[in-house]
Amino acid sequence: MLAVAAATVAAFLISTVWYSVFGADSAEATPLWKIGIELLRCLTLALVLAWLASEAAIDDVGSGLVLGLVLWIGFPLVLWVGAMIWERTPWRLAAVHGGDWLVKLLALSAIVSVWS
Repeated sequence: MLAVAAATVAAFLISTVWYSVFGADSAEATPLWKIGIELLRCLTLALVLAWLASEAAIDDVGSGLVLGLVLWIGFPLVLWVGAMIWERTPWRLAAVHGGDWLVKLLALSAIVSVWS
């Protein structure tokens, strides 16, 4: 469970830094309920990745990174390309969100693979 806790915190921090660098600047404070929901999202992601790594017997950094990359290609990349094509999401916005997911999935997959 320590790996899941570390991965949850890592996901939250990665997204916070990512969006402060690449996201839209906002002078407004984020409401606490949004922070709470984001932490739940990060926990859910960490739990799913830990379960997948465990079931697939992935226990080294290299394999963890491959897991993260494969999951990113299969899900966020495919979803954001669809959003650009069908919902006319601007490519720059899709790139910002897709980049966040890539970094997050790589980091979390590596953490739970080695630490679990």
